[in-house]
Amino acid sequence: MKNSILKITAIFGLTTVLLNSCGPKDNPPLVYFPDMYFPVAYDPLMKAKDAYSDHENEIPAFVERDGATGLYPVEGSVSRNKDGVISEETLPKNMDEYNAGYDASKAITASPLKAENLEKDLARGKSLYEHTCSACHGVNGDGQGPIVQSGAYSGVPKYADREITIGSIHYVLTNGRNAMGSYAGQLNVGDRWRVALYVYNTFKAPTMSAAPAAANAAPANTAAAPAKTEDKTNAK
Repeated sequence: MKNSILKITAIFGLTTVLLNSCGPKDNPPLVYFPDMYFPVAYDPLMKAKDAYSDHENEIPAFVERDGATGLYPVEGSVSRNKDGVISEETLPKNMDEYNAGYDASKAITASPLKAENLEKDLARGKSLYEHTCSACHGVNGDGQGPIVQSGAYSGVPKYADREITIGSIHYVLTNGRNAMGSYAGQLNVGDRWRVALYVYNTFKAPTMSAAPAAANAAPANTAAAPAKTEDKTNAK
């Protein structure tokens, strides 16, 4: 009798399990990983249709943002491109492409950074230059940095003597030139433009405005007015 009761109980229990396992799966009583059970493909920053609204288990981060899948960066994280400047350059594959790109870059006389931020950009450019470039190029842009003065390295040109523009400076920072390697791995695209702005406005632009003044100088017995420094150049 006892064995019969156990058999009947086992049969009913097994039947109950089988019937429940064959039931509808669109709304199970408990789901530990709803994003695995109800797979939904999201695009970055897309507003989802809140695939879990009909179920007990929802993803809290999505629910708090009304279904938006793009979340804010972690507090304290550093944006990789906060300037929104996209580098449209393609790395040259040979010397002909490099030289053509370098020549074309000389026609670029303005940076894509915002003109109203010029003073801040120049200040950051100065800091970056002194930390990254001055070891060879010198704090005065004369090519007499500590490495050159030590005798370990030579041939670094003086900016004032070079035919450069904001665009060509940025091009060299990105691709390198002669013995100088690329600094695209150390400086993001926005900061490369800031260094280019600083170098041009500090070391090159004043010499360009002084040269015509010297050529048109009055005779020696006439007091010549001081040359006006060229306005700082930035922006489109």
